[in-house]
Amino acid sequence: MARVIYCSVMHFANFFVFVLIADLCAASGSPDGTKTVEFNVKPGGVQHTFSETIRDHECSFTYASQGGTNEQWLMSIGLSDDDKLFSCSIWRPQGKSYLFFTQFKAELKGAKIEYANAYSQTSEGGQRDVALKPEEFTVGDSTVTHTDGKFRAELSKLTMIGRTKHDEL
Repeated sequence: MARVIYCSVMHFANFFVFVLIADLCAASGSPDGTKTVEFNVKPGGVQHTFSETIRDHECSFTYASQGGTNEQWLMSIGLSDDDKLFSCSIWRPQGKSYLFFTQFKAELKGAKIEYANAYSQTSEGGQRDVALKPEEFTVGDSTVTHTDGKFRAELSKLTMIGRTKHDEL
């Protein structure tokens, strides 16, 4: 019974994400409504932050990782034409990261998160996205952070969609 409820909840969550993304994509036809930027995730245990901005909205990714060498990651941000939805995705396009993340925090400035998820593996080369367990990360009003003592140091993708604090006149 619990498995049926879990599957139903997951199906609803996936449908909700699809509707939000479709709404955002349909509304963001302007050239400055979206952008994707490449950046390096650097090991060494030192905290680093990478951020991108569209108009008054910012997505930032703060992390510390160990092992290996620099990895190329991407950050895509999008703002709907009506300024009501702001999205940010941060991921390693080659799939699974080989770095061990000791901490992470992603933040949307100027938006309240309506949906967020974190993944240990991204779909690449026939693989599928593998979501972190819900207890491994915490979703706040504007942040997604690792959960101390629960996060297993595997991160390859973060996705957030937020409703902006856009006021109607």
